[in-house]
Parts: sequence; C-alpha cells; structure tokens
Amino acid sequence: MKRAATGTRTAALDRLVARPEVGALLGALLVFAFFSVTTERFLSTAGVATWLDDASTLGIMAVAVALLMVGGEFDLSAGVLTASTALVTAVLATELGWNTWAALPVSLVFALAVGVLNGWLVVRTGLPSFIVTLGTFLALQGLNLGVTRLVTGTVQVSGMRSADGYASAGYLFASTVDVGGTAFPVSILWWLLATAVASVVLLRTGFGNRVFAVGGSAAAARAVGVPVLRTKVALFTTTAFAAWLVGTTNVLRFAGVQANQGIGLEFQYIVAAVIGGCLLTGGFGSAVGAALGALIFGMARQGIVYANWDSDWFQLFLGAMLLAAVLVNNALRRRAERVRP
Repeated sequence: MKRAATGTRTAALDRLVARPEVGALLGALLVFAFFSVTTERFLSTAGVATWLDDASTLGIMAVAVALLMVGGEFDLSAGVLTASTALVTAVLATELGWNTWAALPVSLVFALAVGVLNGWLVVRTGLPSFIVTLGTFLALQGLNLGVTRLVTGTVQVSGMRSADGYASAGYLFASTVDVGGTAFPVSILWWLLATAVASVVLLRTGFGNRVFAVGGSAAAARAVGVPVLRTKVALFTTTAFAAWLVGTTNVLRFAGVQANQGIGLEFQYIVAAVIGGCLLTGGFGSAVGAALGALIFGMARQGIVYANWDSDWFQLFLGAMLLAAVLVNNALRRRAERVRP
C-alpha cells in the first residue's frame, strides 16, 4: 500500500514537472521575492500597477507568439506590425478625418493580411519563417517610415485626441480601472483574457491538437490529414491580431505613434515565450508560461528601476534568464518524454 502511494506521488510529480510553465512559475516567484525584499516601492499598489502594465502589452504579444512557436514558426515582423497598425489607424483618423471606430477595422484587415501573407509564404515556399518574416519586417519598417513622412512630413503621427470616436475607443482599449485609489490600465484585463482564450484553444480544442502536431512534425501531421497550411496561416493571423490589439492600445493611450516604434520588441516576445517554456524547435509550450515570461519581464524591468540600478543591468538579466530558460526547458522536455505513456 505504502509503495503504491509513493508511486502515485511520483507519477503526480512527474506530470507536474513535465508542464512547460513550471520553470517560468518558479522564475516569477524568485523575481517577485527578490524585488519585494530589496525595494520598498515594488509591493506598493502603484508599483504593482506599473509592472503589471509593463507586462501586459508584452504579454498579449508573447501569448500569440507562443502559439506560433508551438506550431514550429517564428514571426520577426510582430514588433514592427504593432507600429504599422497604429499608423494606419492614426493616419486615417487624423489626416483623412475618419471616425476612430471606422479606422480600426481597416487597420485590423491590414494586420490580418500581413499575417495571411506570412503564413502562406512560409508554407508554400518552404522557406524558414525566420527568413520570410525578416523580409516582412524590413518591408514594414520601410513602409512605416516612407508613408508617414510622405503624409505628415515627419516620422510621427499625432493628434488622435481630436479625432471623432477617440474617447469611446480609448475607453475600451486604453482606459484605467480604479482599484483602491490606484489606476490599473485596462490592457491588463486584455492580457488576462488573451491568456485564458489561448490556453483553452491550445489545450481543449481540436485546433490546439493540430498546432502541437504541425509543430512536432509538419510532414507527419500532413500524412495523417492535418491541414498544415490552414493551421499555420491561422497562427500567423493570430499573431497579427495581437499586434493590432497592442498597436491600438498604444496609439489610443499615447494619442499618437512614432514610425520607428516597435523595432526590436519581436525579440522580447520570443524571449518571453522561451522563458515561459516554449521550445525553439516547436511542438512544446504553453500560453500561461508565455504570460508568466512577460510577467518576469515586467517585474524585472520595473524592479531594477525601483532598486536604482543602471538599466543596462536589465540586458544582463535578460540574457541570463534566456540561457537558464533554454536549459530548464530542454531538461523538462526530456523528462516529459520519459514519463509520456
């Protein structure tokens, strides 16, 4: 009886450790404990609101990027696309006089078109998504700068506050919720919603099974009838939708956008997903883990500020976290493969 109970506990521990988000959860607890002890502002209500806000927009993108990585692909254009969608909305609303609510669907269609193009090119050409989306990244970067300068004469678009529909759209995407006298950005709720939806889709639906299948082996998935093209195009459009949501949040929050905004953020999305348990080789990962990876980003970035450290230390922290995450994730995957029936 005692041996059976021990075996049951061991099996339960194996299943727990095999979860991809376990490493990120431990990392988040360590970062939280460290800055809670070493700084006074970290646990204040205003401090919590600040690092949750920092993590929220990063987390929305990290969750979508995690799904794409589980499906075996990368999207290096995701960061620039957040600026592209914001620029489309801002130019239509401020330069052409459109209502904000009319401009938002147009920028959404633009984002989804980029996502479909990325997915179609990756599957049909067989080229690595790294190369395809690097091309999209450069094209969008040039488009952002060229069109913005052509339309406004500068590299920024401002004046969103005077656009029709700005107030109501801002209420939905960029307002704050008062909690105990402290303003928490509504983007935190969007982040939690995105994580919940992505987790349900990935773990409880047939589409989620197809994502794991194409990420593990696209050829094997195709052989058993999984629609690889549709699955991967859907994943790229999901990333594009998240970029539109983040771009919309930013343009309404700051009432304007810079043409070079978003460059370099794509690597932060990927790093957050890797810290959250996603393997670079695909077929393994978690939406909750990616959200925790973004939370670690937010806590570390603001914790370093509260500790009055030089912000350059954040890059060191980031590199160490990435290396640790890759090593831990590989170890967890090997353990998961051993206990898999």
